[in-house]
Amino acid sequence: MTISTDARPRRTFAVISHPDAGKSTLTEALALHARTISEAGAVHGKAGRRGTVSDWMEMERERGISITSAALQFEYDGHVINLVDTPGHADFSEDTYRVLSAVDSAVMLVDAAKGLEPQTLKLFRVCAQRGIPVITVINKWDRPGLDPLQLMDEIQKEIGLRPTPLTWPVGSAGEFRGVLDRRTGDLIHYTRTAGGATRAPEERIAASRASEVDGQAWATAVEEHDLLTMDGADHDQGTFLAGTTTPVLFASALLNFGVSQLLRMLIELAPPPGPTPAVDGDAREVDDEFSAFVFKVQSGMDAAHRDRLAYARVCSGVFERGMVVQHGETGKPFATKYAQAVFGRDRSSVEQAFPGDIVGLVNANALRVGDTIYAGPAVRYPPIASFAPEHFVSARAADTGRYKQFRRGIEQMDQEGVVQVLRSDLRGDQSPVLAAVGPMQFEVVTARMQSEFGAAIKLDHLDYSVARRTDNAGVEALKGVRGVEVLSRADGTHLALFPDTWRAHTVARDHPKVMLEPLPASGG
Repeated sequence: MTISTDARPRRTFAVISHPDAGKSTLTEALALHARTISEAGAVHGKAGRRGTVSDWMEMERERGISITSAALQFEYDGHVINLVDTPGHADFSEDTYRVLSAVDSAVMLVDAAKGLEPQTLKLFRVCAQRGIPVITVINKWDRPGLDPLQLMDEIQKEIGLRPTPLTWPVGSAGEFRGVLDRRTGDLIHYTRTAGGATRAPEERIAASRASEVDGQAWATAVEEHDLLTMDGADHDQGTFLAGTTTPVLFASALLNFGVSQLLRMLIELAPPPGPTPAVDGDAREVDDEFSAFVFKVQSGMDAAHRDRLAYARVCSGVFERGMVVQHGETGKPFATKYAQAVFGRDRSSVEQAFPGDIVGLVNANALRVGDTIYAGPAVRYPPIASFAPEHFVSARAADTGRYKQFRRGIEQMDQEGVVQVLRSDLRGDQSPVLAAVGPMQFEVVTARMQSEFGAAIKLDHLDYSVARRTDNAGVEALKGVRGVEVLSRADGTHLALFPDTWRAHTVARDHPKVMLEPLPASGG
């Protein structure tokens, strides 16, 4: 076994939220406070500021939303931070779910004015199902918003997690001056910078002097802090790791207020990499021989790099560039000559990686989402579930002369999991069915097929909204049944498509011996 030459502890986490809660802005702010970048960029790149490093697709820059996950690795206070920014939009919840399979904790962003929104609730539940500890950040406290005690009540009532604030705002929402550090009693006072583009200066002031600085706002914060203490809402590490409480911080990612506190809490409280369960019920310990699993495949990140990147989370042992590993799904050897550390779409060669690190394997055409690679004793990690699609279109090349490019592009979209690609003998490869959780996924496919493969496509809506898993016997039994079409995914799964749940129930009643299993619903 290779001996580690890097003893720095790792923290690997995802940033998740409802759309427009400030997720990508927080991602940049964290990198800024770690001094990895010198100036933050607004999501839309307004006023001459550049776009966020984690949003690299043209659609993301145009709309100001994240529609694909991005990995950032940087060092802070002697730790290696692996941060994965995720899509906020519900249409891309499959991508977020894949990311949550590859992290040890999550930072959940809540908009101070909107509170818990539908996608926030779904993502909290996914974290609970996977046993992922969650740190909650109440963002946009520099704008008018809800009462902080009201937000705490909402978190506890809606998701069943007991909030245990680590900081408490000094000043109501919209009048953000600083925070009360509930563990020391100090005031952390913030100073604004021009447009929030640089690190916000902060001053730690003893409680004995805080009232001189912030007067009544400080008195109110102390009173509410005392109420929380009497109610037992203080942080407990055991209940946090067990997933029954969530530490809470107040921040403004846009102004860089509260960001350094979040970084420190991640280092102090977030769990390090631990054992990874395998499909056989055993677990691979972090000190065992090398293993990793692929949670994302992505191409087209940069016009200068016409290659494909497989993101792999290192689960155990030490990865060394150039090592030959085994591909768990095929048993074949796999060379890792081209391995890279990823910072948004910027890359650099990586010589070694350790449990918790995210490695980009270049042109790893044999790898698919959910695949395992390993050295030493064989191991297979559980596959990543595909969600039940609810939107369906048939796709065809707009220009038949570009059919080869069309076919290559569709295959790429399938392997990356941008959409699920369904085929049948009747439709053939010239008109596959694209299945998606949300319709915006089709927009991504259309844009990427044109820009990366030069293959414009035409999409025709199909009147299906329900998919059920079936087997070979079901394929035969459902042939010719009205309102049903059976197609197959590349992984061999057969899906029966129905126009609505009523038709699905009717067919199941009329064909009781046919297997028709629901697929996992998006967001839990």
